[in-house]
Amino acid sequence: MADLLVAYLEQLEIDYVFGIPGGAIEPLYNAIARNQRRGGRLSHIVARHEAGAAFMADGYARETGKIGVCVATSGPGATNLITAVATSYANGVPMLVITGQPALPSFGKHTLQESTCTGIDVMGMLRPCTRYNSLVSHPLQLEWKLLTALQHATRAPRGPVHLSVPVDVFRAPSMQSAPAYDLPALLRPSALVDSQAVETLRTMMAACRNVVLLIGGDCGDAIHPILQFAALKGATFVTTPDGKGLVSPQHPLYRGVFGFAGHASAEAALRDPSVDLILAVGASMGEWNTGGWNDSLLNERLVHIDESEEHLARTPMARFHMRGNLRSIFDCLVERIHANRQADVAVERRLAARELAALTWDPESLLASPEAFHSDATPIKPQRLMYDLGRLFPPTTRYLADAGNSVAWATHYLQPRDRRMAGGGKARQEAHDLRATNGGWLRLTTHFAPMAWAIGAAVGTAAGNQNAPVVCITGDGSMLMSGQEISVAVAEQLCVVFVVLNDRALGMVKHGQRLGGAEQIGYALPPTDFAMLARSLGGRAHTIHSPEDMAALDIKAICNYPGPTLLDVHIDPEEVPPMNSRLRVLQEGV
Repeated sequence: MADLLVAYLEQLEIDYVFGIPGGAIEPLYNAIARNQRRGGRLSHIVARHEAGAAFMADGYARETGKIGVCVATSGPGATNLITAVATSYANGVPMLVITGQPALPSFGKHTLQESTCTGIDVMGMLRPCTRYNSLVSHPLQLEWKLLTALQHATRAPRGPVHLSVPVDVFRAPSMQSAPAYDLPALLRPSALVDSQAVETLRTMMAACRNVVLLIGGDCGDAIHPILQFAALKGATFVTTPDGKGLVSPQHPLYRGVFGFAGHASAEAALRDPSVDLILAVGASMGEWNTGGWNDSLLNERLVHIDESEEHLARTPMARFHMRGNLRSIFDCLVERIHANRQADVAVERRLAARELAALTWDPESLLASPEAFHSDATPIKPQRLMYDLGRLFPPTTRYLADAGNSVAWATHYLQPRDRRMAGGGKARQEAHDLRATNGGWLRLTTHFAPMAWAIGAAVGTAAGNQNAPVVCITGDGSMLMSGQEISVAVAEQLCVVFVVLNDRALGMVKHGQRLGGAEQIGYALPPTDFAMLARSLGGRAHTIHSPEDMAALDIKAICNYPGPTLLDVHIDPEEVPPMNSRLRVLQEGV
């Protein structure tokens, strides 16, 4: 039956299974090896910790748009996955999680590493953080349970699904020579649109003079028609933190990030009394992407458009809710705007005014501390580091920001240059090339937000696309937690640049305690030479103290090197990250 599972993964054109081998999962690895001898595409990447494997599958899924697959043996192998699986659940990342179990006749006999309902119940542990969770207790169950699981993983609300397979079920011979289902056809997303809801929305907008869009992290597949709609309506837009990577910071209609580590300009755009409607699109409406449930967004001017009923349920104050495929909805809205010639005349006038305004648009005007963004001080300021990362690396770079100070600095200050905006002709093709992934140029994890997610996810991202540089922005605390995954990038010859913000502290804890008036405790870390650590694992490394050190780097050589490079960046430890909305929630208990 393991060969049948591999055949289905081949059918889905999945390239890698991320995991760590073990006795109970060994039949699956044997099947992968047999498939490789036959010339199949599916391969495996061995992580250093099962959580790292699931983080890699998360990064792979975001980069490729395919299902991320991670595997683990029974017992501790399975329990090590839980934090990473919960992260994918909270962020709506489709993932197939496969764990082994001892043979069925041994259940309840205190078998080595047993994780059944009669042992350490992994099924019970994973139930709250998966969209589907089942034990395959007979060979004939595998095929239809796999289909059911993948349908749950890829339908909104998306997320991880879990199949636990006893070793004797995996070893059982398949009753058929080939898969019975055409999985790509069965999993193809529906493009249905509620025409009546579209007409209701159009009627509402017809009575409005000023519309603002909030673009959320689930808009990846729909970002082209959404931006086209914004241009045709002359509507400014802001993004959530996880939606920032879907747009160009240089877009003339962009007004910054709203939510955690966001920009004052974004909140001002939403609070503008002349705004009639706020269209929130593909936004999960949690603490991080609402600025701690800020009333500038959550009010009667809100229209919430999403595929997920769970997300829509979080905005009871909204004037209108619209559920459906985001790309289909905005394709329909754009088509109807074009069909109305009289409206097009007014649109052209608005666009001309917008283009004139764009001549003086400066994305750096969004920043809370533009002087630090260009500071030449030593030690290097984290704001200046974000400036250099955006300036030095090529436009195709994927950036992943880890939980903690890393995500705060990147969300507010990272501004890559030369990002093409959706338009016509060559510009549109260039935009498509840069957005071959639905994940955008910046990826982060909101909601559950574990430390060290970006380290594994960066490896998975690079595995999914070996033609684009991958930059992992992480902290010294996260690197001490999971830095061993660097050796996976070494073994697989993947170009990942690990940028470690070294301030000898759990930075968000330190600054949060100071700003909140708490006791100063538990944040200090010992001095660590992360460059030496990377070299010991087989990678390349540079130590950075100043902007001059950054300027001296040969970025082209780093991006063409078949393996990881670590930048041990000693940042100014006294610079305070933009985290006020988080502090307000902690202090007020909103």
